[in-house]
Amino acid sequence: MALRDVDLEVRPGEFLAVVGPNGSGKSTLAKHLNGLLLPTAGDVWVAGINTRERDRIWEVRRITGMVFQNPDNQLVATVVEEDVAFGPENLGLHPDEIRRRVDEALGLVRMEPYRRHAPHLLSGGQKQRVAIAGVLAMRPRVLVFDEATAMLDPVGRSEVLETAHRLNREEGLTVVHITHFMEEAVAADRVAVMDRGGIALLGPPAEVFGQAELLRRLGLELPAMAELAAALRRAGLPVPPDVLDVPRMFEYLVGVA
Repeated sequence: MALRDVDLEVRPGEFLAVVGPNGSGKSTLAKHLNGLLLPTAGDVWVAGINTRERDRIWEVRRITGMVFQNPDNQLVATVVEEDVAFGPENLGLHPDEIRRRVDEALGLVRMEPYRRHAPHLLSGGQKQRVAIAGVLAMRPRVLVFDEATAMLDPVGRSEVLETAHRLNREEGLTVVHITHFMEEAVAADRVAVMDRGGIALLGPPAEVFGQAELLRRLGLELPAMAELAAALRRAGLPVPPDVLDVPRMFEYLVGVA
């Protein structure tokens, strides 16, 4: 899907979720953020670098790390720690620096106990966390998850999401999370809704998920708790707009009981 009239600034340190129906341009947008795709019109700027500057494209890719849908496509070695070391080795770093980066990256995704394991023996969620560690070892400032939870079971999805939010919260990494699971967007700082290559909605989750009719017209379902909140409002209960997940819904219902 070609992008059209996209005007979007990703703020430093934010967690931005990008949702939309199939074919809306989500993955196309993701690939523009680190120069895997280049615009035919307009410009994409990454930390002050125009991605059209071909001689600086590797700078862009070191700033913006990508985590893809299938972790098997990002795992290149037969041992976890060797896989995480692959990127730093290609940068020509000193072995001591490579070791420091591997240790740090595995610690950040909580995979140190598996450092000598074979990646193909790990669960889907663990593989994806190793893939994230491989990106982190390159010391990016931005992490782009291109539907990185799509192939995972609920446990694996939870592992990867917890890792993404923790890296954003504790390490200050900017995260762009492309997903078709609407529930995964609830905890983001902002949500961008894409449709036919453009941005149809952009704002905080409470604001975006308050546009129930528009989202349905775009072929999207509300997150479960947002759907329940809408039903309760129709029944006359003044549910606040930020009640979008189970803990907040539980707290609200206990308060009105």
